[in-house]
Amino acid sequence: MNSIELSIENNVAKITLNRPEAFNSFNRKMALSLQDTLDNCSTNDEVRTIVITGNGKAFCAGQDLKEVTSPELNPGFRKILEEHYNPIIQRIRTIEKPIIAAVNGVAAGAGANIALACDIVVATEVASFIQAFSKIGLIPDSAGTFFLPRLIGFQKASALMMLGDKVSAAEAEQLGMLYKVFPIDTFEEEVNKLALKVAQMPTKALGLTKRLLNQSLTNDLEQQLSLESDLQIESAESEDYAEGVNAFIEKRKPVFKGK
Repeated sequence: MNSIELSIENNVAKITLNRPEAFNSFNRKMALSLQDTLDNCSTNDEVRTIVITGNGKAFCAGQDLKEVTSPELNPGFRKILEEHYNPIIQRIRTIEKPIIAAVNGVAAGAGANIALACDIVVATEVASFIQAFSKIGLIPDSAGTFFLPRLIGFQKASALMMLGDKVSAAEAEQLGMLYKVFPIDTFEEEVNKLALKVAQMPTKALGLTKRLLNQSLTNDLEQQLSLESDLQIESAESEDYAEGVNAFIEKRKPVFKGK
């Protein structure tokens, strides 16, 4: 059984974390396979949107503790972070295509922070998010200390990380951790609808928007304004911009090609 499954349809790549018996927790094989799959999606022109979800009851329970407690299998925390999780987060943020986290169940530890690093996060009503690290004497990783305070504020993020409270999907939406919560019965349908909508949008402009958002985390105002100017010029040279303007003038729906 493959720990990562990939399907591509209608310009949407669906990546499914597939270790349901372990609540889709990561071992080395799964982490490296996810990196390879993201790389393939990045270079595949057919792919204009990426969805990451989980198989079974969980989205992802973070690190497989059986691996780190096994004398034979344990790669060590430095290797786990520098070769597993950090490269996954870097790929999610640098791939200039929209990435949707479809959180179908519990997202704990690194699993929660991988979801929060995505461009759009949606969840089923039974999903939950847990910064579970403190419960076993660890610190948050996978860029959790970078993104969570920026999403919900320093004080709330600090409390959730230190206390390890479970956050329901409804509360996560209220806090600003995610975009929308969908009913469990229609979750797959709603995710597919959202992914298809994003895949039909001007992919190049969305990718440049993602680059701007990344830079806004460290730029000052003058640097951000300058970058906006540069990237607006680049987007104005795209085929999608020409199509969008023509469609507006002709009062029809644009047909974007992601170029």
